[in-house]
Amino acid sequence: MRSHRKELWFETAKRMELVHITAQVEAAVRESGVREGLCLVNAMHITASVFINDDEPGLHADYARWLEELAPHAPTSRYRHNLTGEDNGDAHLKRQVMGREVVVAITEGALDLGPWERIFYGEFDGMRRKRVLVKIIGE
Repeated sequence: MRSHRKELWFETAKRMELVHITAQVEAAVRESGVREGLCLVNAMHITASVFINDDEPGLHADYARWLEELAPHAPTSRYRHNLTGEDNGDAHLKRQVMGREVVVAITEGALDLGPWERIFYGEFDGMRRKRVLVKIIGE
């Protein structure tokens, strides 16, 4: 069995951004040489996520609005976590809702995604360097 590990690094320009990363994950699958297996993609930071959904701008705007309604950034005093000196209590909650990771099957050397499925990095406490791990195993 083969194993391949790759890190993707991001530094978003805004506090909250959704970044389409399917092409980068597909490149990692090609680099791995794995034809049949699994691809794990996970955010290595507790205020960011990786998820699968449609690459449609209206949906992304809906996510931004919905997440801000669920866990508004301000006032930061609403979060006990922020008593530690942080201001990102909301980002931890947003990450919990959106998820830490995805696992995608690899079939015949390609990600086995549904017709509209794409992989995204969700940043909720951005403007600093963070990483995503891509781990591929298979034959």
